[in-house]
Amino acid sequence: MGQVLLQCAGLIFIYQTCLFIVSLIYKRNDVADIGWGGGFIAIGIFLVVCFPAALQCWMVYLLTFIWGIRLSVYLFFRNRGKVEDFRYRAWREAWGKHFYLRSYLQVFLLQGFFMWLISMPLQVAAIANPIEGSLAGLLGLVIWIVGFYFQAAGDAQLLAFSKTKQPGAIMQTGLWRYSRHPNYLGEILMWWGIGIIVFPLPLGWLGLLGPLTITWLLMSVSGVPMLEKKYRNDTAYQQYKLQTPALFPDIWKIVAKKK
Repeated sequence: MGQVLLQCAGLIFIYQTCLFIVSLIYKRNDVADIGWGGGFIAIGIFLVVCFPAALQCWMVYLLTFIWGIRLSVYLFFRNRGKVEDFRYRAWREAWGKHFYLRSYLQVFLLQGFFMWLISMPLQVAAIANPIEGSLAGLLGLVIWIVGFYFQAAGDAQLLAFSKTKQPGAIMQTGLWRYSRHPNYLGEILMWWGIGIIVFPLPLGWLGLLGPLTITWLLMSVSGVPMLEKKYRNDTAYQQYKLQTPALFPDIWKIVAKKK
């Protein structure tokens, strides 16, 4: 396992350094977001080529590829022709003359560290001996599919809304009626699905570092808090915030409304 961990760390270091160079060429650090999914695809390809995998592991790699490709393509077309994301622009201004060093360390290498942690289910799967199919594999797949729907449908609804919205309007239809961040919820569910699939494997408990890390990041660090900080003085959004959960829909409230 140590060999897998070290080799994946080295691969991620090279990948993130190359992504940093791309950011310098295009003068925008939000290429880190577009490259996020691609990093996991690179890890998956490396592990598939270099290490034997059980049948369950192929499912893990395939689900990761589907997630990574969809996310990277979506972010590429969403950002194309637009200015750099507001979060990265704020850091560009705040970091001043230390911008390049801090970008490399605090954006790209730090992202690489989290990529290493979140990809732990893939790394665990790479050294697993074949085992018979389990209920955990089916449960994980179902959770992943639900998560994929929330992320893909949420992104599509938000993209359509952004093309027609009036100034100051807040997205409150579709999945966004029940969750303020259905795309983040989808991301969390997909990684928990993958983590559950590998849990029965040897060292499967280590694979839970992936979903635990992404859940913490999106709920407490770079996801919900950072995005909602942008709307802290927006009256309409604050009202929306009072009525709608951040991530998990209020099932009982939804059922009550339908009755």
